[in-house]
Amino acid sequence: MNHCTLLSAAVGTLALVVPVAAQTMDPDFAKSVQEWTTRPEFSSPLVDHLPTSGTIPSPKQILGDHIGVPNKLHSHGQIVDYFRKLATAAPDRVRVLDLGTSNEGRPNIVVMISSAANMARLDRYKANLALLSDPRRTDPEAAKRIIADTKPIYHLTAGLHSSETGPPEMTMELAYRLLTEDSPLIQKIRDNLIVAISPVLEADGRDRYVDWYHQSLIDETNDLDKPGGPPYWGKYIYHDNNRDMNYSDPSARQLLNYYLEWHPPVMHELHESVPFLYTYSGQAPQNPDLDPILYGELPFYSNFEMSQLTKYGMPGVWTHGFVDAWSPGYVGFMASNHNGMLRMYETFGNGGATTMLRHVDNGVDQGSARGGNQLQRDWFRPNPAYRNVMWSMRNNTNYMQTGVLTALQLASNFPAVILENYYQKNANGVKVGRTRAPHAYVIPAGQADQSRVKFVVDQLKLQGIEVGRATGAIKVKEGAYPAGSLVVKLDQPYGRLAKTLLKVQDNFPNENLMTYDDAAWTMGLMTGTKVVEIADKSVLEVPTTPVDTMELAGNIGSAGAGGFVVLDNGAVNLAVLRYRLKDVNIRVAEKPFKVGATHVPAGSYIVPASAADVLRPAVQQLGLTAIAAPATIAVSTHEIPVPRTAVYSSWGATEKVGWVRYAFDQYETPYDLIYKEQVRGGGLRAKYDVIVLPHQGRAPNDIVFDIPVKGKPLPYKTNARFPTLGAYGQSDDIRGGMGLEGLAELRKFVEEGGTLITTGNASAVPASFGLVDGIGVSSPGGGFYAPGPIVKAKLLQPASPIFYGYTEDTMPVRWATNVLFQMRPADRQQVLMEFPGGQSSVISGFMKGAEEVRNRPAIINVARGQGRVLMFATTPIWRWQTLGEYRMLYNAMLNWKSLGGATGQSPRRPEPDVSLDATPEQDNGLKSTRRPAPTAF
Repeated sequence: MNHCTLLSAAVGTLALVVPVAAQTMDPDFAKSVQEWTTRPEFSSPLVDHLPTSGTIPSPKQILGDHIGVPNKLHSHGQIVDYFRKLATAAPDRVRVLDLGTSNEGRPNIVVMISSAANMARLDRYKANLALLSDPRRTDPEAAKRIIADTKPIYHLTAGLHSSETGPPEMTMELAYRLLTEDSPLIQKIRDNLIVAISPVLEADGRDRYVDWYHQSLIDETNDLDKPGGPPYWGKYIYHDNNRDMNYSDPSARQLLNYYLEWHPPVMHELHESVPFLYTYSGQAPQNPDLDPILYGELPFYSNFEMSQLTKYGMPGVWTHGFVDAWSPGYVGFMASNHNGMLRMYETFGNGGATTMLRHVDNGVDQGSARGGNQLQRDWFRPNPAYRNVMWSMRNNTNYMQTGVLTALQLASNFPAVILENYYQKNANGVKVGRTRAPHAYVIPAGQADQSRVKFVVDQLKLQGIEVGRATGAIKVKEGAYPAGSLVVKLDQPYGRLAKTLLKVQDNFPNENLMTYDDAAWTMGLMTGTKVVEIADKSVLEVPTTPVDTMELAGNIGSAGAGGFVVLDNGAVNLAVLRYRLKDVNIRVAEKPFKVGATHVPAGSYIVPASAADVLRPAVQQLGLTAIAAPATIAVSTHEIPVPRTAVYSSWGATEKVGWVRYAFDQYETPYDLIYKEQVRGGGLRAKYDVIVLPHQGRAPNDIVFDIPVKGKPLPYKTNARFPTLGAYGQSDDIRGGMGLEGLAELRKFVEEGGTLITTGNASAVPASFGLVDGIGVSSPGGGFYAPGPIVKAKLLQPASPIFYGYTEDTMPVRWATNVLFQMRPADRQQVLMEFPGGQSSVISGFMKGAEEVRNRPAIINVARGQGRVLMFATTPIWRWQTLGEYRMLYNAMLNWKSLGGATGQSPRRPEPDVSLDATPEQDNGLKSTRRPAPTAF
């Protein structure tokens, strides 16, 4: 029997999906679904019916309508309540797990559904899956016995992106169908799988978006003129909650904890975007450190789904051409990262429940779009979508639910294969760590800033990666490292994940391929932590003790005649110390000096002895070191008063600002979040010393003019009917930006003595709108492509306060923007840092056209009136990843009064006999950015 015959026999014929005639179906459901489905081919025999039940409440019985009803979305509370009612009605077949709560206190749940027999053995299956996840505890013969005694968990996630409104609705009907329908297809799913559902992964955003939809979007029926969504979903990071590589969001951390406890072999994310249904196949570029088995599994599922839905007559089902398998940072990628399998759909959605005209061909050339022209037939798109279509929520539900049931159909026919592959991928992970270099990563002991070492260790531990502490000195071919160094051995089930996170991304397979997200994420480079890759196999024999937690422990002795000196070890925690001691007069040393045999770096704090009671616990908790200060300090110092700080956000692009806010909140940073209303209102200098304008939007005009003033007003204010609106800021109408009026107020703020700090794309605003003179902005040529590589930056003025805590003249930074600054050589004294450029300066990831950035400014410091504008071409705070760059922004804020010195410019390295008009020095990129132990960035 050939493979096709075997597959056909396993999954059955169309008759398998048709419900048995004896079961009573709901005629109102059939009538409603037919009415709400805009074309007959937009449904399937899997979802055009729904059984009645005398014991299980249907969605209509609880919510008042069938799923897919036009113009109505259900809140997070209603959705959770419905699943809890299912658990009450069928406790033998439904279990609800409470994982924790969101930022705003809403519950995060997982719902498990299967047959009564399976649910009675659920805890046994959980234990068995844990055994299969670690082949060091389970040999192949034991694995065979366990697999024969286990049902796999197939986990579905919905509602991660709040504007993708259909998946949470669909999961309610899916759950009801799985509990009540007696068709052979559904019976087999119940018998052979545990179906787990996360109905809403972004609980706060779901409620906020539902309120916004009912206030501002419900009457929108044409996608070409439709306003966008609310300014916020959750508290911070909007759509980037699916780029939260280090799990900053509590709901993401809770899901990861659940994954590591329950080990579902398959996680299937339900998203909305492209027509009509895209099913993920793991296309190139692929992370080669993931198991090759995965890249066989993914198209096995996606091709089956594509063929089945096409068989049902449903157009626009395709695969392969949209999302790649390079970045490990998507939330659901936790499955593939841990030897399971991430699956994903993108289903066409309207951003609400309104039936509307959708333009698949919107007049924009789609030839270069991801996935190509949606109207064009291809091998991965055998039956393309229609050019224009009336699309409804019920269409969305039909497609998504048909796809999910088809995926479950396939999985239910191969439960043992799912478990065999899962076990084998874990076993392969251990084997690769033992047999192929590298075999480990070492984090040397003695690094100056232990807070960043702790961050790396905490992230590895959070993801289930084992970390050991060497009990003695380590001697391997790569070097010698002291006792207490941390060792991440790769002969563990998640060793390949450790390698993925810690290695340099120098193996992108083809620079002509685009990647869906960043090309680089090397944790040591991004955090400024020394991490050494070890190819010497003897490292696997190094004795270690497990590291369960890593705690910071600072050191502080008695005060001296001059109080205390808190040594600058490069940590952002030094800024936290300043905020905790906000009422204490602190000075900072502008140059290094010695106290006895102790080297005191520039940037160190001089704190009066009278602050000992508050200083002592803070130093100890923050992992800092304070020594006795002599009566006289021989180097110049300046005060660092805590600045009155504001962070500016446009209403239409809050996401990247959200990462800055998150970091500020983690580091106890006082700030006001301001919008166009506050800027236009003026009087900024009376309120603030520093205004931070972070990277946001795509171009300067997006930041200045923001949401176009067209159509109806879009209020974002708390009210009794829509109580979630108005969180994190309020506006009578979010359209329009600060405009020229706001720019004038920012100019006035600077001229009156304020410091304006811009980052990334926002740094084009001062140059484009006349807040600074003599600086041009350009974009790289059409062949340039740099998806977030880590590149070398060169400090031209290393004595500047911006670089306190940095001990080398070059450093790795994440390439953040396509804004290129142009300056006259005579103005070069304003450049604090530049990009050497060239291919040799790309440290991790890749950059096409790297010659275009050669010697371009990376940080510019411009005096204006009594104040200044400090422009970062980088984004010092990029997601919860670039901790090695965070300190530059904190240095800028805390030293805002001392960024220019008496001359109006930052202190700079002497360049004797070099005229201001001389050609800038070029760095060929060959100088290493890695530091010898034990120091760190």
